[in-house]
Amino acid sequence: MTTLEQPSRSEFIRVRGLRIHIRRWGAPGLPLLFLGHGWLDVSATFDPVARLLARRFQVLAPDWRGFGHSQWPQDGYWFPDYVADFDAIADHYSPDQPLTLVGHSMGAQILSLYAGLRPDRVKQLVCLDGLFLPDMPAPGAPRRLLRWMEEVKAPARDKTYESFEVLASRVQAQHPQLSADKALFIAHCWGQEDGRGRIRLLADPKHRMNSPQNYRSAESEAVWKQVTCPTLFLDAGLSHFGKSIGSQERAQRLACFQNRREELIPDAGHMLHFDAPEETARRIGDFLT
Repeated sequence: MTTLEQPSRSEFIRVRGLRIHIRRWGAPGLPLLFLGHGWLDVSATFDPVARLLARRFQVLAPDWRGFGHSQWPQDGYWFPDYVADFDAIADHYSPDQPLTLVGHSMGAQILSLYAGLRPDRVKQLVCLDGLFLPDMPAPGAPRRLLRWMEEVKAPARDKTYESFEVLASRVQAQHPQLSADKALFIAHCWGQEDGRGRIRLLADPKHRMNSPQNYRSAESEAVWKQVTCPTLFLDAGLSHFGKSIGSQERAQRLACFQNRREELIPDAGHMLHFDAPEETARRIGDFLT
């Protein structure tokens, strides 16, 4: 069986009091590559990309806390926790060697902040259609905080579906470019049988609560200015997230990265690993050569 035919392997480690699931592709002894998924996604959906990268790397992909098969914290989610979680994951797997990091969307935000906070630890960074979260002006803070307080009183419940096929139809509604087979693959990655004849999403419903805090891009930019490693921004031409900030703000964010390259996959949407897994893997591999 070749490396590309081998399925991923699962393992669990304790990270800051939580049981965190790590998915692994590739042969032992190959250089490590850490892959970070986006919001409401899981590590498993990167399988087509990871299998191609596993020709040269041992790919390690965590399910972030509250996603996939990782444990759900009781007290909710604060973004710095993801960065601190990855800090512990990196120390566990690669305490002495420089890190190669690839993050998609929210994963790009997490790993880019890590690269700025630990610049001496990161060898290369790839951001897949990431760093597009709009800045949130201060006058909106009271409304956001009040809305969060109301949501805390009646937290969201698990979303469940009649079958994987029904969930796949919802996936196709969100991503109409996907074939039925690909949508069903995503459904099996995103969902799990709940023991009562339904399929539940592998995501804590608390993720759908509004954050009580504004996102202040100036704080991220202060961290990004400390990134020293070569960085690839691989964006998707059909992504609506790319339009969520203006060209001037985007340029300001990119300028924080001292050594960067910008590339585009024109015919892919935000979920690059859904729409163009082979091209995404090729671009990543070319940059990391």
